[in-house]
Amino acid sequence: MEREPMRIREGYLVKKGSMFNTWKPMWVVLLEDGIEFYKRKADNSPKGMIPLKGSSVHSPCQDFGKRMFVFKLTVAKQQDHFFQAAYLEERDAWVRDIKKAIHHIDGGQRFARKSTRKSIRLPETINLSALYLSMKDPEKGIKELKLEKDKRVFNHCFTGTCVIDWLVSSSSIRNRKEGLLLASSLLSEGYLQPAGDTSKAAAEGLSDTPFLDLSDAYYYFPDSGFFCEGYSSDDDVVLKEEFRGTIVKQGCLLKQGHRRKNWKVRKFVLRDDPAYLHYYDPAGGEEPLGAIHLRGCVVTAVEDMPDTKKYDADNILFEIITANEIHYYLQAASSTERTEWIKAIQSVSRTGK
Repeated sequence: MEREPMRIREGYLVKKGSMFNTWKPMWVVLLEDGIEFYKRKADNSPKGMIPLKGSSVHSPCQDFGKRMFVFKLTVAKQQDHFFQAAYLEERDAWVRDIKKAIHHIDGGQRFARKSTRKSIRLPETINLSALYLSMKDPEKGIKELKLEKDKRVFNHCFTGTCVIDWLVSSSSIRNRKEGLLLASSLLSEGYLQPAGDTSKAAAEGLSDTPFLDLSDAYYYFPDSGFFCEGYSSDDDVVLKEEFRGTIVKQGCLLKQGHRRKNWKVRKFVLRDDPAYLHYYDPAGGEEPLGAIHLRGCVVTAVEDMPDTKKYDADNILFEIITANEIHYYLQAASSTERTEWIKAIQSVSRTGK
């Protein structure tokens, strides 16, 4: 019986149309021998398939001036396919895995990636999703910092040492060696992202462990609003002003918390180039409480949702699903306002303007 190709990576990316200069979010699946892309994650049949044998991937791709985090895949027949990730680290992860898949198929080898849980022997009782939510707790979780290194400023991030310290103090592990294994699993499953050359090199296999227990190895949560001021290692200019962008729409909405599922009023500011939806304490404060990455997201109206009747939320809820499959539930004041927000977010997520 023929073995099905391994799914190496999957998630929402924005893909450029092959006939017209249109960019649309697609559910993209990287297999051992090709890339399939679907209109929606739930679809059974792909809209297309790109073979990887004899292909090459190029990143960064500067073919589209105002579009950041684009990479180009050129197939054996010299046809180009363009994909746009939500942020720098996500693009790098896709490019890294595509290059590895191409290397294996061109060399006649099978792509091999051991299960994280088995390879580091994690107990089955460890719930990485629950641990991630605890790490993000505003009061008892890991504190996000502003760190400087190599003439760059990393915002909303933390060090590898801070992660291990927190795991030890929360009694999640017995010692720092166990902490490295657990943190490596969180990194592999996407709950943590590397920021900066040191941590990215380790995640790519250039160190003894994927995760580093070091004070100069930086990491961040994927939905934290992380941004870097200065120059990245691959010549993409990532300036603070670019991450702040032009304000497209702003106003107050109710946001459901990820941990306690409670609803709180937040001031939301929708910005473009690149696309972010920052949210703030409506009582004041210049620093955002967080940000939602909109590149490659899907936004839809939600007509019904458990535990929302007491908020009179009928017909005015909408959901944002990011490229990392993180779900955000928001409530507008009216159906008209909800429609305006959905249209604005869709426009920004697809075009950046």
